[in-house]
Amino acid sequence: MSIPGTRVELVQTRGLRFEVTMAGGPSDKLALLLHGFPECAHSWRYQIPLLAQLGYRVWAPNLRGYGKSDRPSDVSDYRLDKLEQDVADLIEASGSKSVLLVGHDWGAVIAWTFAMYHANSQAAALERLVIMNVPHPLRMQQGLRTLKQLRKSWYMIFFQIPGLPEKLLSMNNYEAVGRAFRDSAVNKELFTDDVLEAYKKNAAEPGGLTAMLSYYRALPRSIPLAQKRGVPVIDTKTLMIWGEQDIALGKELTYGTDKLVRDLTVRYIADASHWVQQDAPVKVNAMLSAFLRDERVPEATEL
Repeated sequence: MSIPGTRVELVQTRGLRFEVTMAGGPSDKLALLLHGFPECAHSWRYQIPLLAQLGYRVWAPNLRGYGKSDRPSDVSDYRLDKLEQDVADLIEASGSKSVLLVGHDWGAVIAWTFAMYHANSQAAALERLVIMNVPHPLRMQQGLRTLKQLRKSWYMIFFQIPGLPEKLLSMNNYEAVGRAFRDSAVNKELFTDDVLEAYKKNAAEPGGLTAMLSYYRALPRSIPLAQKRGVPVIDTKTLMIWGEQDIALGKELTYGTDKLVRDLTVRYIADASHWVQQDAPVKVNAMLSAFLRDERVPEATEL
């Protein structure tokens, strides 16, 4: 399922080859959009045209293991430091001078960590950071110490079991993958059969589900590295957009983020789920546009 006004190219980086949905003309400003689980670049179908209109060269890659992007076979290949390096390699391959980094779900985890550890080490400056429905890694660690969040995060433990999650998620033509979106979405009509089919097709790629689950399975291997690196305060100007009907992550995990990010704007959308940029695209795009134009970011109730 293609997105109007876009093209798909394979981009070879110093590390891997990535399948990238692209839009916009020549520009020194790159908007790099990082999707989540169990999504793909198609999750940005509403934001790609907007960012192109705002003058960005837009790249929405399928992350490693997804779609036609390279799919390393070892769980350790999905550690956070490897995922961060993918971002650095994509930026380098783009040749851009400034970067807007946008992440949702797992893409937001990668974006957070990149902003902490790589923002000042690239030839291209990380000018803006946009995070959607994933808390800062430190707040997530703190949240997982509570019974409330542990109950919501049960799937992270379940995904550690070899083979069984793949078997259940692939049953009945990957029905569970489609249901993950529509069952928890607020505006279910936006998750059409064609949209769900795109995600199911992505998961059905040979070895795709195992690669997607490897992000979770590699997390225990990423923790020792994270503990050694510490938690530097993020200097990049940041917008966090949060759909309040998130069944997996509590809104309270956003509280205290202002102590971890120097220049932070947070906006909540009451009638949106974890899939916020797809569930409330008009409101998300209005917030995103204002943020990038250096205007006051409207509250959801004003839209």
